[in-house]
Amino acid sequence: MSWTNEKVEKLKELWSKGHTASQIAEMLGDTTRNAVIGKAHRLDLEARAPSKQSSSTKSRENKQSLKRTAAPMSRKAKFQSILLDKNFEAENPKSLEELTEETCKWPIGHPNEEKFYFCGRKPEGEFPYCKLHVLYAFQPKNQKEDDLGEELPEFIEKKVKSAG
Repeated sequence: MSWTNEKVEKLKELWSKGHTASQIAEMLGDTTRNAVIGKAHRLDLEARAPSKQSSSTKSRENKQSLKRTAAPMSRKAKFQSILLDKNFEAENPKSLEELTEETCKWPIGHPNEEKFYFCGRKPEGEFPYCKLHVLYAFQPKNQKEDDLGEELPEFIEKKVKSAG
């Protein structure tokens, strides 16, 4: 495609009105988004005129709602907020033979030790562990300490919101 004086003027006009490079390419026909961007750069047009899309009220509302959200808590901070709750039921030590679907199956100690037992608290939802031990058991794989685990049980999310 060759840039005629007419197309260059149309490009300048559309660019100043805030149309995107894709929209301009479509309106000019026989050109691509990249060609429009390249020509605008060679013409030293302003870095980016405000696009119609970014000036819409919907975009402004989205940006404002993003700014209002609190900074994400680290996994460690979430864990500490749960521990501060201290509303965990007391352990109910169970042997292997005493475990049922209604008991937490988190092992305490080492199987070779005489005092070895399982937690025995009531399990959380469909998990085999109580609230406390779900926090230990379901940590994100291969992530840094401060990364968020997005697949946390709902009760953790509720507790974090109430602690924050």
